[in-house]
Amino acid sequence: MQVSHETIYTSLFVQGRGTLRKDLTERLRTGRAVRRPRARARDRQNRLGGARVRDMVSISERPPEVDDRAVPGHWEGDLILGRRGASAIGTLVERATGFVLLLHLPDDHTSVSVQDRICAQMAGLPEMLRLTLTWDRGTEMANHVQIAEATGLDIYFADPGKPWQRGSNENTNGLLRQYFPKGTDLSFWGPGYLDRVAIEMNNRPRKRLDWRTPAEALDELLSEAE
Repeated sequence: MQVSHETIYTSLFVQGRGTLRKDLTERLRTGRAVRRPRARARDRQNRLGGARVRDMVSISERPPEVDDRAVPGHWEGDLILGRRGASAIGTLVERATGFVLLLHLPDDHTSVSVQDRICAQMAGLPEMLRLTLTWDRGTEMANHVQIAEATGLDIYFADPGKPWQRGSNENTNGLLRQYFPKGTDLSFWGPGYLDRVAIEMNNRPRKRLDWRTPAEALDELLSEAE
């Protein structure tokens, strides 16, 4: 028999009447004492008739080869939001290796700003690393058609309320909260600091990579492809 992580979390919070004891909270990476629903404000806005992304291609149409993580070049992306959703940092994670790129969005996180930053980051990568991108259904990706044309990426969108379909990105965003806590102004951090955080993340050994770092794993895959 197996017990899912969600069952464990639920049991712990039920025992604590909706919150965790202080001694447990101190051992959590997130430091959150209260359990919150996974749905985010912008997802609720979309479901309630707010602005929508047109011409989305569902993740169900994504090539099966993306799932096995054997080929590099398939990315997952999203935004991490600051206080009251007023600031944001874009996150891109390569599925095969966990290699991270961060998008500096100092002024806003509109579709135009996100488009510009994704295109700029992807322009520095070889063509073989620009295959697909899977994103949340946030309206910051309203210009996904233009991004696809500029970068060569095939862009897909996860189903509403199913963050596990972008599991690599969700896990990475959780790790990034150690550097960029919730409820803070994320526009404070400049591109130099974002690059430094990405370097630290990409040089952190990972169990699923047999304790290689994402940078080492990506270099190995690129070497094999030459």
